[in-house]
Amino acid sequence: MKTTGLLLFAFLVLDSNLAFSQDSFDHHLLIGTYSGDGNTNGIHVYRFNTSTGDFETAAPVTELPNASFLTVSEDKKNVYAVSEGGGGSVNAFTFDPASGALSFMNSVPAQGPCYVSVDKHKKAVFSGNYGGGSVQAVHLNTDGSLVTDKVQTIEHQGGSVVSGRQDKSHVHAAVVDKSNRYLMVPDLGTDKVYQYGIDVSQQELLTPAATPYLSVEPGGGPRHLTFHPNGKYAYLVLELEAAVLALDYHAGKLAARQTISMTAQDFDGKVSGADIHVSPDGKFLYASNRGDANEIAIFSIDKHGTLEMVGRQSVLGKTPRNFAVDPTGNFLLAANQNTNDIIIFKRDRKSGLLTPTGKKIEVLKPVCLKFVSIEE
Repeated sequence: MKTTGLLLFAFLVLDSNLAFSQDSFDHHLLIGTYSGDGNTNGIHVYRFNTSTGDFETAAPVTELPNASFLTVSEDKKNVYAVSEGGGGSVNAFTFDPASGALSFMNSVPAQGPCYVSVDKHKKAVFSGNYGGGSVQAVHLNTDGSLVTDKVQTIEHQGGSVVSGRQDKSHVHAAVVDKSNRYLMVPDLGTDKVYQYGIDVSQQELLTPAATPYLSVEPGGGPRHLTFHPNGKYAYLVLELEAAVLALDYHAGKLAARQTISMTAQDFDGKVSGADIHVSPDGKFLYASNRGDANEIAIFSIDKHGTLEMVGRQSVLGKTPRNFAVDPTGNFLLAANQNTNDIIIFKRDRKSGLLTPTGKKIEVLKPVCLKFVSIEE
């Protein structure tokens, strides 16, 4: 009887520990990838613990060639992903925020897409088409699927000064502002950020804003843009210059405030600015630099939105095309495309600096990271 009681007690403790372990994973981590040789690859889904940095696989890989950028609807019920394969497409999936399971819904063709976003009311999806030099807007059905006969495509014209990179338009992002009324479209090829108004009640979702674009210095190469949590500031990474442009923002209009380099003064090597994000508390900005640098540049943000460099952190790999700060602000995860890993860094909330945790997720050619809270 004593032995039976001890075994029962041990089983209850083990069962309790398992339940605690499962409950400790509070977010899903969605990972977009490039395809490998003979490998379609696709969208990976992990469970992630934002207190410890631990992770585990949540669902089988959803195959999609060159699923290089993802976005998640605000209600967490849909995921949208571009596929750079072939002519390219924008794809809609259902998403289960409890299990992390994805299920394909439908798709629309796109012109070499590299970025996708969705408005917060899940009325429209926007893609930035690097290959086609265009921005595309698609209406959504109530279930989140794409309305395939309501597609607007706006092609940009012109180029800039860097031969081979700026001979024509190369749209690199399509970012909805905090008000959900405007879309910012960085164009690496033309050295402009185009500004569009959004009206989901119209067949043509996008119209040029009163000020149709912001020009940057020739040769900068606008790539990705992010808004400060207060919606009053925006930050643009310049790929070709490896610099960050701090911007004031109001009602569909960007205004340049400051340009600050991502590299050390004595740095001598190839540069390639890539991704950019503000910490959840709005106090720090992070930007990734590929090329020979392979690091995250870290900036503090003052009350006026101005930046000051506070440090740089090696990503301990190659080609950090994308990274993400988890929603709690505890960790930064760097997706290293060419070393097939995602390095997990602990983030100091006071200094903004990053410390390697020794943990990494091994995934073939990771190029996009998105966090989604787990909901039972």
